[in-house]
Amino acid sequence: MLDPGMTGQGGLRVKIVDVQTFVVGNPPPHFGGRFWVFLKLTTDGGVVGYGEVYAAPFRPHVVAAMIEDVCARKVLGEDPFKIERLWRRIYSSGYTQRPDLSLVAVLSGIEMACWDIVGKELDKPAYELLGGQVHERLRSYSYLYPEASDRGDVYLEPDLAAERAAEYVAMGFTAVKFDPLGQYSAFDPRQPSLEALERCERFVARVREAVGTAADLLFGTHGQLTPSGAIRLGRRLERYQPLWFEEPVPPENVDAMARVARQIAVPVATGERLATKYEFARVLEAGAASVLQMALGRVGGLLEAKKIAGMAEAHYAQIAPHMYCGPISAAADVQISACSPNFLIQESILTGGGFHSEIVKTPIQWQEGYLIPPSGPGLGVELDESVLGEYPYTDQALHLEMVEEPV
Repeated sequence: MLDPGMTGQGGLRVKIVDVQTFVVGNPPPHFGGRFWVFLKLTTDGGVVGYGEVYAAPFRPHVVAAMIEDVCARKVLGEDPFKIERLWRRIYSSGYTQRPDLSLVAVLSGIEMACWDIVGKELDKPAYELLGGQVHERLRSYSYLYPEASDRGDVYLEPDLAAERAAEYVAMGFTAVKFDPLGQYSAFDPRQPSLEALERCERFVARVREAVGTAADLLFGTHGQLTPSGAIRLGRRLERYQPLWFEEPVPPENVDAMARVARQIAVPVATGERLATKYEFARVLEAGAASVLQMALGRVGGLLEAKKIAGMAEAHYAQIAPHMYCGPISAAADVQISACSPNFLIQESILTGGGFHSEIVKTPIQWQEGYLIPPSGPGLGVELDESVLGEYPYTDQALHLEMVEEPV
């Protein structure tokens, strides 16, 4: 076992000497995205760390090449303990030094893998190295997902959604999420129609009736609405006491989101499409949201997420990390949630089973509505590399795609 006190003294005692990438097709029903991009860093001592790059807006094999390029220029030969130094050098690569989602997503996966290595070298979970464990279990929520036997669309039909929500509560969930506005478009934001407003209110009313006070309701959108449209919808939802109204307007204009937050009595949540402390600082300064949903495979990694959680704490805001990803980024979410005092709730994809559990050696445990932070070192999960090659990604679509015509 490495003596951490020796790290970096008299030259690098630990060096990253290899990088490998994996593009994995997520088979139907594709919950968590169409594909996942993983990376593995290996040290000169044979210790490996895994990372995941979330939803960079390029085809996955292009993203894999980007990872290899960044690692060749900035990572190989470096000490994985020097995370702040690596972060600044990669973030500033090519005279960028701004929250570029593609570069920061690559940086996130690399940073994640470094924490995995550091935790293994010290035989500690990452959360113990980022302030120590605060939460022994993490309250979780899930989207309402379709099933093969469905005779309708659970995303749009209130009665089916209510039935599914009641099933999830019986499983142990104390919160469920849904987004009945329908398709999101490259031409959003838009003003919702009266029919859409009525459908959304009826949807929430039926789900609330089905679960009573046994579960919180999380109303999602994907930045589909104008501020005035979001306010009209938000005021309709107030009587049903949702825990949050997610990304009511696109994330690029925090003043517009703040206008919504000021005029409705529902907490606003945002963050899955934001990167770095700098973008989240603007959200907090504007009062645009009280729940921050950083995606660990995009935001800048674990330490950056911890900094954002600290800023949020100073503003009495809470974190609810976004998890529509593969199992490595999901594990990073769990690590940061476990050590953050202002943790609210953690997204999970159902109970974390299915393909998510098939490609890791020891899946994260889900028990009666809660995720249990792993006690193993680093991120606490290991990819089963013998399985990954069985699931190549051969499609051309990106992780998520927007409708390319106005809705």
